[in-house]
Amino acid sequence: MTETELIKKIQELKKIRPRKDWVVLAKREIFREEYPVIEKRLSILEIFPRLFHYYRPVLATFVFLGIIAIAALGLAQNTLPGDTLYSVKRISEKGRVVFISEINKPKAHLELANKRLEELTKIAENNQIQKLAPAINEVQASVSQVVKDLKASKKITEEIVEQTKKIEESQEKVEALGVIVGGVEEFDNTLSQLVEREIKDLENKILSEEKTRLLEQAKADFENGNFSAALEKIWLISNN
Repeated sequence: MTETELIKKIQELKKIRPRKDWVVLAKREIFREEYPVIEKRLSILEIFPRLFHYYRPVLATFVFLGIIAIAALGLAQNTLPGDTLYSVKRISEKGRVVFISEINKPKAHLELANKRLEELTKIAENNQIQKLAPAINEVQASVSQVVKDLKASKKITEEIVEQTKKIEESQEKVEALGVIVGGVEEFDNTLSQLVEREIKDLENKILSEEKTRLLEQAKADFENGNFSAALEKIWLISNN
């Protein structure tokens, strides 16, 4: 076959077109290759209902326990030291404090100390003698933490002033009911040292006439043992 004849044959091949029925069949075969992939995906989705059915007893148990835990937590909020669910209340409080920033922890610990004093007051008012010992222990532990915070405190905030004042008032109320909380003296001593430190610092500053008057009042409160009142005036001097 000559070169001319070969070229002619190739040109004739270009004119060949596939039949329509063959094209349709080929398309079906091509798309059929994708169907198994879709079927596999669907089969994976089918796993979840089966897993749910298989582990349904376990999931139901977890849901039930979750409901019980939430209910117990709700009931625990009104408990007092010595009650069965009181430990649940304390655990939830400690859990919340963990997520509080270091700057705000002194305020949080002061608030908890006031809660402990409120619980002790309620127990004393209702004459629940069997709960007095655990309640006093809770107050002492909470106040001990407050003492650590006050010793490390570098700045007097409005919240610290408010909460320390509330602690002194609650302490007086408890003592008026005939309950003496040992260990609270350390709180008074720490507060006294804090006030004395702040007074000395202010004495070295140039103050206005109004602030000088407040400082003199703070000194008088300090001498009379009214540490929270003195601390309040010190805060006013520093923030006005």
